[in-house]
Amino acid sequence: MADKKQDYTPHQQKIIKRYYDNQPAIQHQRLAELVGELYLSEGKKLERAWKAAAAAMQALGVPASRIEHLVNQKKPALLAELVKELETKK
Repeated sequence: MADKKQDYTPHQQKIIKRYYDNQPAIQHQRLAELVGELYLSEGKKLERAWKAAAAAMQALGVPASRIEHLVNQKKPALLAELVKELETKK
């Protein structure tokens, strides 16, 4: 069977590299957007938003105990404080 690794052009390789280099900024932006979504959502959409927020926090390297605390509290204001805290660390 043929090798599954796909060859990319140098241009595509640069695009892929930039995407992964900017991943922390992308996750930070996503987490900031989720704060607003958490304030406005209800029901199943709210649960999905909290799961997405937990995944974004994990990708940003937030300690698991803090993620668990924030998700269990279900207070968007606490998540907004975390976003501010992460901004100051930049």
